[in-house]
Amino acid sequence: MQTIVIATHNAHKLEELRAILGDAATGFEFVPTDGPDPVEDGVTFAENALIKARAAVAHSGLPALADDSGLAVDALGGAPGIYSKRFAGTGVDADNTAKLLDELAGLPDPADRRAQFLCAAAFVAPDGTEAVEVAVWPGVILPEPVGDGGFGYDPVFRPDGLDRGLAELTPAEKNAVSHRAMAFRRIMPAVAAWSAGTA
Repeated sequence: MQTIVIATHNAHKLEELRAILGDAATGFEFVPTDGPDPVEDGVTFAENALIKARAAVAHSGLPALADDSGLAVDALGGAPGIYSKRFAGTGVDADNTAKLLDELAGLPDPADRRAQFLCAAAFVAPDGTEAVEVAVWPGVILPEPVGDGGFGYDPVFRPDGLDRGLAELTPAEKNAVSHRAMAFRRIMPAVAAWSAGTA
């Protein structure tokens, strides 16, 4: 069993990751980091994911996985982007969503409200091996929040191909198709290849 540190202090994220990966997680034990949070001063999701993974490796001496994700709105030039969690300056999900809707208030046409959730998943090993995968989940920003599930911008995002908002999906439905799910599924072959090479 290969131990992989997940660069989070959130136990829920570990459970979500196991659910997302399913059989791809076989042979790996995921544990949360017990180290300090690094300063995320990258300018892309990929850079910030690597910063977190490298910090977890430096602290633990074990291989690590990390991710960084957020929302990019076309009409806002890609904002809030890497600043998604602090878009409104308060760190409160409802405030971020309210600010987003306010900035898009003059754009009622869904064609003008295109957006993407992005997630970068990074793998870093103690021997210097590094890999990053970025996933994009396109959709539109709804005119008002719908549903009572999810978190962050989920209540105002409707993924392409679905007739429901993201906060109206069950956790299992979201985990099957989300940007985070796509990114971590794409990174696992690199993790497995590294693990096989060190066995």
